Amino acid sequence: MLTREEDVDAHALRWRGWSISAIARHLGKDRKTVRAYLSGERTAGVRAPAGPDVFEPFVKYCKARLAEDPHLWATALFDEIRELGYVRSYPRLTLNLRARQLRPVCHACRPVGGRPAAVIEHPPAEETQWDWVELPDPPAGWDGYGQRAFLLVGALSHSGRWRGVLAEAMDLPHLIDAQHQVAVRLGGLTRVWRFDRMATVVHPGSGKVTASYAAVAKHYGVQVKPCPPRRGNRKGVVEKANHSAAQRWWRALPDDITVAAAQARLDEFCTTTGDARDRVDVDGNRCTVADLAANERLAPLPVVAFPAEVSVPRRVSAQALVSFRGNRYSVPPELAGGPVTVIHRLGSPVLSHRHRPRGGRGDAPPGR
Repeated sequence: MLTREEDVDAHALRWRGWSISAIARHLGKDRKTVRAYLSGERTAGVRAPAGPDVFEPFVKYCKARLAEDPHLWATALFDEIRELGYVRSYPRLTLNLRARQLRPVCHACRPVGGRPAAVIEHPPAEETQWDWVELPDPPAGWDGYGQRAFLLVGALSHSGRWRGVLAEAMDLPHLIDAQHQVAVRLGGLTRVWRFDRMATVVHPGSGKVTASYAAVAKHYGVQVKPCPPRRGNRKGVVEKANHSAAQRWWRALPDDITVAAAQARLDEFCTTTGDARDRVDVDGNRCTVADLAANERLAPLPVVAFPAEVSVPRRVSAQALVSFRGNRYSVPPELAGGPVTVIHRLGSPVLSHRHRPRGGRGDAPPGR
């Protein structure tokens, strides 16, 4: 391949009567290459394709996908087309997206810069960062989720390993339940749990731990540290995990998936894609998130979860069944078609329910 400068020199020397062989020796190029440029068969600065365009079969899919969701991450699109048979690299995908202008322009989106940031040391097994993510428009078949779902994300500050658990609400019982499940998936407990000004954990004004959550912290033997006010990017590890969960996992879920299947898909995404991210250890050696997490030596969890009671509203089906976490449980036949409240004490294998008697006042005693 000749640069534009070499192409100009070759034409000038040809006009002076130089032979193609002499021009090739002068430029240090092959004679056939020089002849192709002098004859106009090749154009300076344009490399001839090495073979067929392997991205061409995926152009229509990428264009339609980005027209449907212009803010879809390229990494999420990369995960999707790999399942369809795309074998090239992620940088090659982004190059094709830019060169072919497949992503619609969004003038409202602007990169956000200027936020204060600092490099904070995180020793192994020192800190877990927690945060809720609100996920819009869950599938219609998800009982109890309504217009949005909630995902509790816990991230290890040292290694960057993160896990998430879906929940129907962000109240204290659901927080405790989701935290225990996330800690199990992470493999243990760190010494500190860090939160933002989460009202179920600390008083937003003073930053002091609430009395109800203090008992939870004692049960798990962890310290609770809220983020200092007006400290930008203090929870950067979990915030990045939130972004990845919302953009790469949630946006790619099919509409007919169940809650249990969505949770299993998230666990697989965290184990494969999340833990395989490249990192650099303290000695400057390249490794992965899984390698760093293996050296954290987390503390074991208590034998049982904190005994909080999770209560969720349900409507009994015509067959006198109520759904709860992927299973269906029977209730007395006279409750068919009516509302009930399903109650589960964490750590207990028993479910109970509470219902309002028809034509009566107040709630009926809980049943088993």
